[in-house]
Amino acid sequence: MLACVDVDYRPDGSAVAACLLFGAWSDARPVEEHVERITANVAPYEPGELFRRELPCILKVLALVAVPLEVVVVDAYVTLDPAGRPGLGAHLHDALGHHVAGVGVAKTRYAAATMALPVYRGASRAPLWVTAVGIEPAVAAEHVRAMHGGHRIPTLLREVDRLARTA
Repeated sequence: MLACVDVDYRPDGSAVAACLLFGAWSDARPVEEHVERITANVAPYEPGELFRRELPCILKVLALVAVPLEVVVVDAYVTLDPAGRPGLGAHLHDALGHHVAGVGVAKTRYAAATMALPVYRGASRAPLWVTAVGIEPAVAAEHVRAMHGGHRIPTLLREVDRLARTA
């Protein structure tokens, strides 16, 4: 099973983590969705340390998933530079015991991440930046390119963002 996750932070200091499960990269709809509200111990944002804030929230929503996962897609980088400095996706891969591949799909370019692969979708001239662990980055980029939707942001990634924001 494949999953995509996202976290939304609220003004009161709480967060909502969302997860959509899907069976194939080209799926238009999830087979399952999970939402976890986190009201305590949400870490503050620290530049360059996104994982400290996001990882605990993502792990809480993934704890609701009862089926084995093959890949988790995050709205972030897996690695932050060619030397492999870990980003959110790599920290998640570690936390999941290296049993689940991580694919990072970032909307903005991080200058040090020169190894991130640009993926153009739809008519957009702005790429998504794909990084991966546990799966070849070029294969991950092709999977992201093949995801459902005719716009820059794949349907399920847009939907998990909406779910986290509106839950």
